[in-house]
Amino acid sequence: MTSTPSGQSRAGPPNRSRWAGALTAVVLATALVVAVGAVIRPSGLPSDDPLGGPARFGIAVALFAFAQLARLQFRAAAGAVSLTWGEAALVICLHQVPAGWIPAATLLGVGLAWSGMSLLGTHRPPLEIARIASSLTVAAAVAGFVTTLLGRPLLAAPTPPLALAMVAGAVTYLLVSVALGAVTVNLHHGVPVRALLGEALHGKLLTFVGNVVVGLVVVALVEVDPRWLLILPLPLWLLQQTYRHRLRADRERRAWRAFAEATAALSHRDERGMATAAVSGALTLFQAELVTVEVAGGDGRWHRYRGDATGQLSTKEIGGPDVAGGDERELVRPLAVGTATGGQLRVRFPRAAPPTDRDRDAFAAYGDALAVALHDAASHRELRKVAACSLQEAVSDALTGLANRTAMLSKGDQVLRRLARDRPVALLLLDINRFKEVNDTLGHAAGDQLLQLTADRLGGLARGGDLLGRLGGDEFALLLTSVPVLGDSAAPMAYTLRQAREITERLAAPTEVAGVRMSVEAAVGVVVASAGTADMAELLRRADIAMYQAKEGSGCVAAYDSARDATSTDRLALLAELREALAADDQLVLVLQPAVDLATGAPTGVEALIRWRHPRRGWLNPHEFIRPVENSEQLGTFTRYVLDKALGVAAQWAQDGLDLPISVNLSARSLLDRRLPTEIADALRRHRVPARRLVLEITETVVMSELEVIDEVLGALRTMGVQLAVDDFGTGFSSLTFLTRVAVDELKVDRSFVLRMADSPEAAAIVRTTVGLGQQLGLRVVAEGVETAEQRSALAELGCTAAQGYHFFKPVPADKIGAVLGGLVSGARSRVVPLRADGAS
Repeated sequence: MTSTPSGQSRAGPPNRSRWAGALTAVVLATALVVAVGAVIRPSGLPSDDPLGGPARFGIAVALFAFAQLARLQFRAAAGAVSLTWGEAALVICLHQVPAGWIPAATLLGVGLAWSGMSLLGTHRPPLEIARIASSLTVAAAVAGFVTTLLGRPLLAAPTPPLALAMVAGAVTYLLVSVALGAVTVNLHHGVPVRALLGEALHGKLLTFVGNVVVGLVVVALVEVDPRWLLILPLPLWLLQQTYRHRLRADRERRAWRAFAEATAALSHRDERGMATAAVSGALTLFQAELVTVEVAGGDGRWHRYRGDATGQLSTKEIGGPDVAGGDERELVRPLAVGTATGGQLRVRFPRAAPPTDRDRDAFAAYGDALAVALHDAASHRELRKVAACSLQEAVSDALTGLANRTAMLSKGDQVLRRLARDRPVALLLLDINRFKEVNDTLGHAAGDQLLQLTADRLGGLARGGDLLGRLGGDEFALLLTSVPVLGDSAAPMAYTLRQAREITERLAAPTEVAGVRMSVEAAVGVVVASAGTADMAELLRRADIAMYQAKEGSGCVAAYDSARDATSTDRLALLAELREALAADDQLVLVLQPAVDLATGAPTGVEALIRWRHPRRGWLNPHEFIRPVENSEQLGTFTRYVLDKALGVAAQWAQDGLDLPISVNLSARSLLDRRLPTEIADALRRHRVPARRLVLEITETVVMSELEVIDEVLGALRTMGVQLAVDDFGTGFSSLTFLTRVAVDELKVDRSFVLRMADSPEAAAIVRTTVGLGQQLGLRVVAEGVETAEQRSALAELGCTAAQGYHFFKPVPADKIGAVLGGLVSGARSRVVPLRADGAS
């Protein structure tokens, strides 16, 4: 067996070739000394030998030459391993030729064989032929020494001890030849010797056993009757075919396993990780000498990733892809998907094992897999850019750059959760007095300038850790987290009031707006509380009450007074009355609003909404009672009540032949109840409604919690087949992060963006991005709050598929929704069919 290195690697150290050349020179000198020195010694042949010394030496030369010519080859670690009949030739020659002649016969026979193969097409350099011949000569010399040390095989009668001596010589020949080949490849490329030895010995094991058996059989037949040798060609040919088949099968099995591992490793989403995996995978898959991957980054710059057989990787920024074509040893393939080219793959094969047709097919398949992976990575990169842009728009005020209301709520709650429960915090809510007069008198541009000026002055007063935002219009909020505690319970409020007065004085400093010198007056509401006693929404509510107290009073600053907060006690009464309403079964009324396909007018689903027909307060809308319910222990009972009502209506639709999903809003706090999936499953079973016809609308605040129970509940609902929708998409602080955590079926564009589409480029951009995101992710997109035909047309042009709002239908009672849906279905058919008949597109 011979190991043929591929040549100097481009990435390898320059002194490797010198070390490999030195080893070749030493081995060649040793081989010449052994060959010449052994030949001049007495042969030990009997004087009446019928063949004579020259004939036996010629037979030995022919045997070693034939053993090399009838070779099989496989690629391994940037080189090529040849499987030959060398061990069989050695065993026969140990019996028929004096041991001292074997090195010379090996050197001459191997040299002649490889020289002839080089002339006929393998094109081996003379130095490489000399290395192969000298390595096998040294191996044969050591093998002959070991054999003669254990026995005297020359023309001896076959015996078990003699056979063991010959086997020992064959094993020595195998180990020495493989070791010399592995060391040579290591010096060329730095590939670990242990890995080379393991791979070569594994590939040679079957052929080695067969070769030794053939050699011993030939020796036995020669001793019995040489004419028996005439029957050997056919068995030897069959054995050669067995070797070839086994080698091919093993190579295919390894190749497919390597291909699967290499393509599976291309799952990185970043350019460097994917390119590195591509280089490593190609080196292993093709046993290549050099692999180069050139990739175009998202910024338009090209990078080259190159690895050699040692596994060393180099990275370099380049001006563009290498335009040079490949040769008989190098394959080149552009990494393109459709018309988009994302890079180029180059694989240089060892000189001793150029690419086969199978290698070319595997290379093409691997290149296509890498191209698709790069294309997917580029798509994800662009999606992340869109997500980052949309996220910024969703949480920032476009005019001032401050946090908007949504961000103030979500970030404020995060800040409160991080603080100790008894740590005092303060919220200042500021409203500019007579701001409308500025807009009406000087124009909206002047109003915007005034708001920006106010934001800049407030930003100069905010400290590290404080949270500043514009809530909308002329309202600003400042959350103070470093309120000092001096042992006096009144100290936090006193400090906060001083801060509020400083803000009003700073804002009152004269300034010029639209060429008019003016002084900004503001009303500030102040609330102080412990971090663990209220959430951000409640702090804002209290500060809002205080701000209106400041506007109504003589001063510009007012502190929250719970005695003047009528809603505090009224909320407790409302919850008690809700308990009675749940038991009465005639106060909580279900109303339904259909979502309509913008193209056909057909209904796509129905949202269930709840109203309260209060016996004393009159009709109550959800915003008047839902929040207290969500923060009370009645949430579970209320949720089951609404679900039961909604599924009862859906069951009636099924009897009327309408197969439409019904949507029910689900509180984020309900997802903390592990019993929720079981209760929903029981309700679906009781009403005989398929799970796919129930859509649960959840808000993006779900993603702000890292509780495992929420993931468990959502996972159980998805497993049941219940659909999930994101309500008010785009207003949450983590809208896009939400989609990476929770698998949903539908996005509902918040009505605030739909209403402002025509006048606000920012709102239109958010709607356009949401629709595009839904299309890319395969989600339904429903626009909420459509009130005009212009809004409907604009949504249709953006590709939004469905919408709901007063432009189509107001929420209607449950007993009338069947007729409405039936009319929509029949009307949609009547509109679509004539258009197709007229040939309209």
